[in-house]
Amino acid sequence: MSRVRGVRSPLGLREVRPVRTGGRFLGLLRRGGVRRRGGLLAYGRGALVTTAVTALSLTASGCVVVRGDLEVLPTATRAEAERALQDFTTAYNKADKANDQSQDAARVTGALADIDGGKLRSGAKINPSGNPNHVPLELADITYTIPEKAGWPRWFVADATANKGNKTDRWLFVFTRDGLTDLWEVSFLTIVPAADMPEFKKDADGHAQAVQPDDAELSVEPAQLPDRYVTYLKEDSALFADGPYTSEERARRQRNAEKPGLARQYIDEALTNGDYAPVGLRTTDGGALVFFTTRHYQKQTAAQGVSIPVNDAAVRALMTGEPKQSLTLEFVNNQAVLDPAKTRSDQQVRVVSQVGGLTGAKGE
Repeated sequence: MSRVRGVRSPLGLREVRPVRTGGRFLGLLRRGGVRRRGGLLAYGRGALVTTAVTALSLTASGCVVVRGDLEVLPTATRAEAERALQDFTTAYNKADKANDQSQDAARVTGALADIDGGKLRSGAKINPSGNPNHVPLELADITYTIPEKAGWPRWFVADATANKGNKTDRWLFVFTRDGLTDLWEVSFLTIVPAADMPEFKKDADGHAQAVQPDDAELSVEPAQLPDRYVTYLKEDSALFADGPYTSEERARRQRNAEKPGLARQYIDEALTNGDYAPVGLRTTDGGALVFFTTRHYQKQTAAQGVSIPVNDAAVRALMTGEPKQSLTLEFVNNQAVLDPAKTRSDQQVRVVSQVGGLTGAKGE
């Protein structure tokens, strides 16, 4: 996904400037080895199943009714998963080539819809006739990890190598849908170095385990990870292991908070509802690989008489208003973290990937 254009995610943003392809950004996507717009006023699924249970209810006539929506089942067949990835890749490449968000709108949701949409909207304004740097995304060595769970939504993970960036990195796509007639959509996309890819726990049939949002066997319950992460960025703690999106990000913010004539404020928000909700897979060591979403605002305020230059075309393309005194940048990031089992001696959560992008800009 070589959509490299625009600014860096605030998790690494120092100035408003173009991003580096060497910094492993995916267009307005940023990866670390690691729908909603409107500036500061606009803020923005998995069950662990170890046995197959069929829920039965008794009707007034005494008949037994099988509740299919409560039966523990594989979330997809291998054929369905293969078709979903193929359909997504086709739609994604069409959208990237044409800078046309409508081409893959039905195949993305949640965090990826925000990130992808921001890139395509800015790209359409900068190059309305299409993306001159388009290179089709090609995937290889594909693995499908399909959990068993009851009810909806249902989801699975596909991971593969790609013809972008580091050739050994694993691109992880989380596909989700809310009903049998719905299309499979990608809600999370992260890129994990091969050395950091965990092994998923599977049953005799090869199906993985989806962890519950309130799984108490983990260091941090998956549902709490988005809030705990944004709290960490403000207050620090020993909860997250040191790295570019934890300790190093906090240090960058502190260095950049005050510069001559320019002050920066950071507002971080956990996104936890609908297709933004954290999902995770049990790993063989008892922990889990969990995906979650956050939104980040960076407000730059200039002193009297100091201007805020906006030299980056992607920022200008998404910006509303004029930055006479302040400029607020809005980003959405999705993270993949290794959440250890409580039985492990090391309880720190480790961020192994982060992909994010600019989704809005507002001048005032």
